[in-house]
Amino acid sequence: MMELPVKRDNSGFTLIEFLVSIVILMVGLLGLLQAVNLSYSHNLQTQLRNEAVTVADSVMAGEIAKGYDNASTSSRAINVSRKILSGMKNYSVVRTGSSLQNSKEITYEVSWKYKGTRYIHNASGVISKTNQ
Repeated sequence: MMELPVKRDNSGFTLIEFLVSIVILMVGLLGLLQAVNLSYSHNLQTQLRNEAVTVADSVMAGEIAKGYDNASTSSRAINVSRKILSGMKNYSVVRTGSSLQNSKEITYEVSWKYKGTRYIHNASGVISKTNQ
């Protein structure tokens, strides 16, 4: 009797090859997840800064709208709370000013904290007395 040759099909993955491919895939996915986390953090930081600019602009516009006689140069601190994404963020607003001959310089300093770091945005404006 003649034996027929046995054809062996070794074209599949072994368990070791499968585990190595899973480890490589996980390293890539963790790197991608870190990039998404960093992107989210930078996006939130930009939104916080843009909101601080909006806060400074609104308080400055309100002060300028009062006119020269009613605009105050005294120091004053207020807290403003704004909605950012799904939460609230507090901004500290400090007004300082000085009177010149026929004008008043008013400066607003808006500050906020993000991840333990304090950030500041300054806005200044000059109101001049008009001769009527």
